[in-house]
Amino acid sequence: MSPRRAAAALLLLALPVAGCAGTAAPAAEGTAASASDAPATGAPTGTTPAPAPPEAAGQRIEVAVAGGRVIGDTGRVPVPLGEPVTVVVTSDVADEVHLHGYDRLAELVPGQPAELAFDATIPGVFELELHDAGTVLLTLQVG
Repeated sequence: MSPRRAAAALLLLALPVAGCAGTAAPAAEGTAASASDAPATGAPTGTTPAPAPPEAAGQRIEVAVAGGRVIGDTGRVPVPLGEPVTVVVTSDVADEVHLHGYDRLAELVPGQPAELAFDATIPGVFELELHDAGTVLLTLQVG
């Protein structure tokens, strides 16, 4: 083999090895790191991803009142005895929401959600109503 062909063969063998080294050359002082230097996690350098929020325990019931109409979890809503419950009510008018039997009250400010949180420890059927309007939003069936 001629010296020229031997040199070409060595060059062809050396190119793939040099391209697969897997280490990046250190950035020169005063230069920014390239995007390929960022961690593979997708998180920006120097930050830790926030953990996922824990799943809420219990039952969440949401009701809205708009234009005098009730929207959301209406009718008879079953709740297991002993279950933590959060009822969220949003209204377009000021009023007071009242859960009978548990005697829970919350002031309603237009456009702002109000929450009633309790443990469903009393079995039975209980109305949730707007006090001033006298409108029944739903009934809870606890048992």
